[in-house]
Amino acid sequence: MGGKKSGQSVRRRQPQIGHHGKDELSKFAYDYTNDYADPKWPYHHGKMDKCAIVSLIVFPILIISGITYVWYNAQLKTRVITPMNVPKIISSEMTANNSEMFWGTYRSSLYFGLKTRSPHSPVAGLMWMSQMTDEIPPTIRHWCTQHDGLPMYGWFVHDGKTFGHQEIVDKYYSLTTDFVKKPGGDHGGDWSARVKVEPRKGAEAVVMSLFFYMALDGQGYLRPEVKNNKLVAIRGHSEELGDFRMVFPQSSRPAKMNYLVAVAPGLDKLKEVIMRGVRVFKWDKGRNLDYIGLVGNMVPRDTPSGPNFIVHQVTVSLPFQLVVMFESGSVPERPEPLLGELYHKVITDHLVEFDNKFEDKFQLKKKGYDSKQISFAKAALSNMLGSIGYFYGTSLVRSRYVTEEPLNYWQAPLYTAVPSRSFFPRGFLWDEGFHNLLLVKWDMRLSMDIIGHWLDLTNIDGWIPREQILGVEARAKVPDEFVIQHNENANPPTLFLPLQSIVKTLIKSDAPSDKEYLKNLYPRLKAWYDWFNTTQIGKEHSTYYWRGRDTNTKHELNPKTLTSGLDDYPRASHPSDMERHLDLRCWMALAAGVMADIGRSLNESWQEFAATRDLLTDNKLLDQLHWSEKKNRYSDYGLHTDHIKLERPKTKHTPGQPPLSQPQKKMRTVLKNPEYKFVDSHFGYVSLFPFLLKIVEPDSLKLGQILKDIQDPNLLWTKYGLRSLMKSSPLYNKANTEDDPPYWRGAIWININYLTLSALHHYSTVPGSYQDTAKQVYSELRENIVSNIYSQYMKTGYIWEQYDDNTGKGKGSHPFTGWSALVVAIMAEQY
Repeated sequence: MGGKKSGQSVRRRQPQIGHHGKDELSKFAYDYTNDYADPKWPYHHGKMDKCAIVSLIVFPILIISGITYVWYNAQLKTRVITPMNVPKIISSEMTANNSEMFWGTYRSSLYFGLKTRSPHSPVAGLMWMSQMTDEIPPTIRHWCTQHDGLPMYGWFVHDGKTFGHQEIVDKYYSLTTDFVKKPGGDHGGDWSARVKVEPRKGAEAVVMSLFFYMALDGQGYLRPEVKNNKLVAIRGHSEELGDFRMVFPQSSRPAKMNYLVAVAPGLDKLKEVIMRGVRVFKWDKGRNLDYIGLVGNMVPRDTPSGPNFIVHQVTVSLPFQLVVMFESGSVPERPEPLLGELYHKVITDHLVEFDNKFEDKFQLKKKGYDSKQISFAKAALSNMLGSIGYFYGTSLVRSRYVTEEPLNYWQAPLYTAVPSRSFFPRGFLWDEGFHNLLLVKWDMRLSMDIIGHWLDLTNIDGWIPREQILGVEARAKVPDEFVIQHNENANPPTLFLPLQSIVKTLIKSDAPSDKEYLKNLYPRLKAWYDWFNTTQIGKEHSTYYWRGRDTNTKHELNPKTLTSGLDDYPRASHPSDMERHLDLRCWMALAAGVMADIGRSLNESWQEFAATRDLLTDNKLLDQLHWSEKKNRYSDYGLHTDHIKLERPKTKHTPGQPPLSQPQKKMRTVLKNPEYKFVDSHFGYVSLFPFLLKIVEPDSLKLGQILKDIQDPNLLWTKYGLRSLMKSSPLYNKANTEDDPPYWRGAIWININYLTLSALHHYSTVPGSYQDTAKQVYSELRENIVSNIYSQYMKTGYIWEQYDDNTGKGKGSHPFTGWSALVVAIMAEQY
C-alpha cells in the first residue's frame, strides 16, 4: 500500500479502553501516523499536531454537511412548486390547434367578455351605464356582482363552443348579448357580437351608454382607427392572434360617439381607467342636458409601446342595438362580413342545432316537461357552459418548509367551469367534479379537456391546490386570507365521479388519442391518489382524516373543515390526529376503484388499487370504524363534546378609563371536557356517505335504517330536498362564530341531493331487500327538488347556491350555476 517505507513495519497494538481509553486511542493514532509522517505537514518536535489532523478531517465534513443541509432545505422549500416530470395531458399545442374552442366567453367574472385560450390573450368586453340620472358618480356595470342588485341575468342558450344568447335585466332597461363564431384562418376565425337594449315596461325615456373595448394582457399592440372624430375600428397584433381588426359598424340611429385610447395598468383596473377618462359633454344645444363621455386620447407621449386599452362609447336613447365584429388577419378570403342577415342565419342555425342536441342528450320532452320547464333546464346548462373560464397565472402556495413569504406555483393555464360568476369566478377543485357530472353528459371531450387541465396542475408530490386564483382579474375578487394555498390541505377527489363514465368509454375506444389520454392521465391520478394516502391517512389502519382544522381556535363553535368542502359541518369539537372522517374514507374507496379500472386497461399494476377498494368497501370493517350502535348511524370519530358555547367575555370597567368602544368578540367556552367517541349527536350529509357512494351493501340492515332516516321530517326530509343537518343537532342552524352565519348546518345543497338521488336510483335497480323503498323515496325526493329549484328560478330569475330547508327559498350566492345546475341531470334521470 502506498506510503510504506522499506525496512519499516507498522506497529499495531490494540489500545486498552478503560479509565484512560481516550488517551490510549490518541497514542495509537499518533503511533500509527508517525510512520507516514510528511515533513511538509505541521510538526511539534517531529510529531504531527493532533488538532491539525482533527481539523483536516472535521472541517471538510462540516462544510459538506452545511452545503448538504442548505441544498436539502432548498429542495424541500421548492418541492411544493415543482411540477411532475411526466407528459402533460393537455399540451399548449393541443389548445392552440383547437380552433373551434380558441375564442370564447372565458372571462367568467364579466357580464359579457371574450378572450382566447392562450396565456396572454387580448380581451374584449362590455360595460354600460345610465345617463342623465341623479346618481353621482354614475354606476358603470362591468364585473358581475351581487351588489348591483340586478333582477336577473344569465345565459339562456350557450353551446360551450360557438355561440351564446344572454339576457340581463337592469333597473330601467334590459340588455341581450349574443355572440357567434365563424371558423377560418389559423387563429380561431372571426366572431361577431350584438348588444340589444330596450327600456323596461313603464320606464320613461331612457338614455344610456354602451362601452365596448379591447385590451391587451401583455405583449402585442393596439391602434385606433378614427374618422370624423369617431372610433370606427381597432387594429392590433399579438403572438397568439397575429394581425386582427375589431370593427364598429355605424348605426343609422342618432347617437353620441366617444372613445378612449389609454394605458391600463392591468385588466383588473379597466373600469377605473374609464372613470378617469370621462368628462361632461353637452347633449345638444337646444336643451340644457349633459352626458358623460370619454375624452379621446389619454396616452402619455413618453409611452414607448403605445396604448393597451381602447374603448368605443355609444350614448343613445333607447331602444338601440350595438354590433361589434372581430376579423382575424389570417382569414384569406371573407365573402361577406358576419353581420345582418348572415349573422341572423348563423345564430338561427346554431339555435336549432342546440335544441336538437339538448333533446337528444336529456329527452325532457319525452319525460313530459312543458316548454317553460325545458327552457329553464336549457338555461341551467347554458349558464354552466357560459361560465367556463380560461385562466392563466400562478397560485400562491405554502408548505411546512416555507415559513416566510409564500411561493409562486409555476405559471399554468386552467380551463374550468366556475361555481358563480358573481361570487366565485375562479376554479374550485371539489366543485369541478360535480360540474363535470353534467358537462360530461353534454360533451365528453369538453369535460376531458377540463379534467386534463386540472390534473396538469399536479406537483411532484401529487398535490393540487384546491382553489385556483390565476391572473389579476381572478385575484382581484378574492379576499387576501383565501389566496394562499397550503400543500397539506386536500379537497375531495370528486374528479373521480365523472371519470367513472369517461374511463369506461375510453377503455372501449380504439382511437389512439383516447389511449394516449388514459396513458397520460394515469401517472397524475396515481400521484394524486398516493398523496392522499400519504398526507390524509389516519392513525388506525384504513382510516383517514382531513388536515387543516384549527386546533387552537378561540372563536369557532366547531372548528371548520374547509378542506372537506363541507366547511362548517360539525366534526369532532377538538381536532386531533386520532380523528376518523367518514366522508374522506368513502372518497378514497371511489378513487381506488377508478384507479383499478384504468390500471387494468393499461396493463399497469392494478391489483393494489383493487385490494384497497375491497378493503375500504368492506362493510364489516366500515361498521367497526364508523357505525354508532348507540345512535344507529354512520359517524365520524374523534375527541368530542357537545357542551360548548360562544359567549362574550365579561370585562370589568376600570374607574377613570373610558369604556371599550367595541365589545370583545365572543369566545368559545368548553363546558364539559371532550372524550374520544363517535360524533353521533350530528346526523346529516356526512352520515350518508357510505350510502351516497354506494358502498353499503343492498341487503344491509343499515341501508334500511338510512332509508328510514332520510324520510324522517325531524331529521333530513323536507318538501324541497334533504337538509344538510338534522334539526335536533346541537349545531343545527347555529352560527359558527359571531360573524359567520351557518352554511352546511341545515341548508339544502343540490350536489349532495344529486348524489342521494343517484344512490336511491342505484338501490332501486339492483337486487336487494330495499328496492321498493328506494324507488318510492327516489320518486318523492326528485319531485321535491326539481319543483322547488324551478319555482325559485321563476320567482327570482336565478338558480341559487343553497335553499332554505324551512321555506325552500334560494340563499347564498346567485347566480349559482355550478353544481346547482345538476338539476338538469336530475330532470333527465341521468346519474
